[in-house]
Amino acid sequence: MANVGVPVNEPVRTYPPGSAERLRLQHALAEMQASPRALPMHIDGLPVEGSGAGFTVRAPHRHAQELGQLHQATVADVESAVDAALRAGRDWSHTTLEERAAVFLRAAELLSGPWRDRVNAATILGQSKSVHQAEIDAACELIDFWRFNVHYAFRLREDQPISPTGVWNRTELRPLEGFVVAITPFNFTSIAGNLPTAPALMGNVVVWKPSVTSMLAASTIIELLEEAGLPPGVINMVTGHGAGALDAAISHPGLAGIHFTGSTDTFRGLWRQVASNLGTYRTYPRLVGETGGKDFVLAHESASPEALLVGLLRGAFEYQGQKCSAASRAYVPRHLWEELRGPLARETEAIPMGDPSDFSNFMGAVIDERAFRKHEAALKAAAQDPALEIVAGGTCDASTGWFVRPTIIATEDPHHELLERELFGPILTVHPYDGDWETALRLVDETSPYGLTGAIFATERRAIDTGMRALRHAAGNFYVNDKPTGAVVGQQPFGGARQSGTNDKAGSALNLLRWVSARSLKETFVPATLWRYPHMEPD
Repeated sequence: MANVGVPVNEPVRTYPPGSAERLRLQHALAEMQASPRALPMHIDGLPVEGSGAGFTVRAPHRHAQELGQLHQATVADVESAVDAALRAGRDWSHTTLEERAAVFLRAAELLSGPWRDRVNAATILGQSKSVHQAEIDAACELIDFWRFNVHYAFRLREDQPISPTGVWNRTELRPLEGFVVAITPFNFTSIAGNLPTAPALMGNVVVWKPSVTSMLAASTIIELLEEAGLPPGVINMVTGHGAGALDAAISHPGLAGIHFTGSTDTFRGLWRQVASNLGTYRTYPRLVGETGGKDFVLAHESASPEALLVGLLRGAFEYQGQKCSAASRAYVPRHLWEELRGPLARETEAIPMGDPSDFSNFMGAVIDERAFRKHEAALKAAAQDPALEIVAGGTCDASTGWFVRPTIIATEDPHHELLERELFGPILTVHPYDGDWETALRLVDETSPYGLTGAIFATERRAIDTGMRALRHAAGNFYVNDKPTGAVVGQQPFGGARQSGTNDKAGSALNLLRWVSARSLKETFVPATLWRYPHMEPD
């Protein structure tokens, strides 16, 4: 039986000035910006333009930059994708793990090498990520997903039951019966690549609907997978908005699961939709979802001011605060806040923002006009709210792109809506607190319905231990003296509970287990030939 070694995390490239890697990426960016490209659906291994309404994909940081065109999937397109998946499943579900693993290990090698600059460039341009944010996401994390998922799949297969003399017991990890729908967000190219491929690695077939605003990267990923040898129909990508068209897949009797990352409201809607169709499915669909977060940073009086400042800046403002894990609420002892406030405001105002293809920028634009208008409205309201004080930032500019300045807001109200409502942008609300540590812990735990990520900063060991216990359910990914973002595959499996999702930990064996249906097999070599038991004989 073949096996694979323990993978190591893909090294992060830094793209310093004058380096060959920097020049290659700049060339890829220039080439991709030169002319818009078609972004077709991929059904049964073939590009399909579709007949629905057309969309132009533009760079969020440059309104004038057209990147590509796509068409809204129709019900007929989705039905074709489902049919192609079910046909492909007849063979794919019976392939060996070795055969399936070879496809994704090759995909990882392609992404690590000749496809790296192309996928990074698509992410920088289409999602307005800085070069560093694109590298750790579109390259390193997706490579890690593919390599570590293979490693975990082989480990799962090794877990077999005992077999007494004369009997051979074994466990078969079958794929689910039917097909999986993968619905992926704009903010992480790695998530877009992992959500359809994790079930496929385990033998499932998939209908994949990426976000419209990440289509440049998603289109590049499906092309990479096809070059890696993914058979036609195993993963079928449909484009456009999911509402309406995806109903044909969600209500299909063969729906076996949904792999989702996105908003809490959308996931609740999918759950209700599945529940309303329970009587029609061949099997109970698996629902795996990672949704929203109101992620926290809580500082103890013993916290290092320097470490806290970096944790807040990076945790709140990397990728414009558009990470599910981004810090959006902070609780700081008042005396520490008085010390931190000035330096934090100065550093926030100094953050360079602009076109991410200019490598000197730390931040780009928010993803689209809808996000921009939401943040613009929140900042206008904050400026008029007597319970709030804008400490830094607070402005927006839509003249060339959807730019929202990184913003720090302070409030004395521990239950102000900005400490409770998810904004998904570069807005950090700080509450200076006067009470003791235990009171602050209860406040953090009880304020938000979410439970995705969170961080505490403290140097006193007793405070750290108390915080870890008190906030046990407040965050599925919990950080001590570090920002609440940046989970690494193989190091911090990612996911949260409460209203943040099903906590099935992407990048771990726990997630892969959701995409198999175990079968217990017992083979008796010499079967019994008498039906009577010894205790039945007379004394």
